[in-house]
Amino acid sequence: MDHTSAEFNPWLNAAKRFETAADRLHLDDGMRKILKTPAKELTVAIPVMLDDGRIEVFTGYRVQHSIARGPAKGGIRYAPDVSLDEVRALASWMTWKCAVVNLPYGGGKGGVICDPSILSDIELERITRRYTSEILDIIGPEKDIPAPDMNTNDRTMAWIMDTYSMHKRETTTGVVTGKPLDLGGSRGRPEATGRGCLYVTREALKQFGIPQTKARVVVQGFGNVGGMGARLMAKEGFKVVAIIETDGAVYNENGLDIEALLQHRKATGSILDFDGAQNLSREEALFLECDVLLPAAKENVITSETAPKINPKIVCEGANGPTTALADKILADRGIFVIPDILANAGGVTVSYFEWVQDRQGYFWNEKLVNERLEEIMVNSFYDVLRYSKEHKVENRTAAYMLALDRVAFAIKLRGIYA
Repeated sequence: MDHTSAEFNPWLNAAKRFETAADRLHLDDGMRKILKTPAKELTVAIPVMLDDGRIEVFTGYRVQHSIARGPAKGGIRYAPDVSLDEVRALASWMTWKCAVVNLPYGGGKGGVICDPSILSDIELERITRRYTSEILDIIGPEKDIPAPDMNTNDRTMAWIMDTYSMHKRETTTGVVTGKPLDLGGSRGRPEATGRGCLYVTREALKQFGIPQTKARVVVQGFGNVGGMGARLMAKEGFKVVAIIETDGAVYNENGLDIEALLQHRKATGSILDFDGAQNLSREEALFLECDVLLPAAKENVITSETAPKINPKIVCEGANGPTTALADKILADRGIFVIPDILANAGGVTVSYFEWVQDRQGYFWNEKLVNERLEEIMVNSFYDVLRYSKEHKVENRTAAYMLALDRVAFAIKLRGIYA
């Protein structure tokens, strides 16, 4: 494998960070083998009749990386480039993410190789229902609880919940999270990941003595996480000076009007040519001097090539895996404070946990309570990682991985090895 493809392989990146943390914790070989190896990997064929009468067979995956601390938890993504390596990496990240914020879950992830942009709603429903029936035996409220991810949403979760319930002959709302509110979803769920990013960024700014109203933020990605993060930060007085999207970026040194920009994109289909902002190239915007850079789109944005050129004090990783393992050292050497993805974007899984709890109780909370409990978990987890970082004299990502590995390894030791 050449250098470039190795840097961008998410499974190899996850493995590298795992080894660094395991070395610092002096984990023995046996424990490393358990923690490294996914507990279960399922590959399924999904035959579907398309709208034109042709039969197509799609491939789907569900990986349960660990169930040591509780049922597996993790999203399902639909994309043409989904691979088993990617799903494995994302499942392991979910294990560490749930452990960092101390949720009683292990990590799971799923994916279907398809291009949703060329499929009708009916075709997507058929794919979802057949995929669900193929993974039915390994999911469930006490086993593995899927959620939305890239190109899936609350409607996808409704189809999964319905298909599962039909097979079980009882309505089982707790089999998925990220559902519509009227089917057992939780208030505050759509905003949760962006809100979590806001809470940890606020605490990071305190470490630099930067007031929120003076904080200049560049957001890469304007979807659910980036759009919601930008919106919430702007409401709290942060100066969101640039938004970067696939077709370019917009910039205003005094801060963008995020609500107006969301309306502009809705009307035009693009963030470009927005009144009161100048268009920039994606690279120009990414390399702007700022207090906070929030990468909130795909993996591998901060690489060995871009890491020397970015200029934030703080990187808050709203996306999964936006920084490659090779870039970690460059950021550390430059003294950039990184809030790693397994902490920064854990707001989504935290409110998913709240949704699962509410479904199992059959009693639902108001949004104020959801947000208060989310803030408590995110802030406590931020300081858990910071303490670990100072105690062990490591940067935040290694500290977060060490904390997560320690918690999962401790659970395994308590349980023992069944033979």
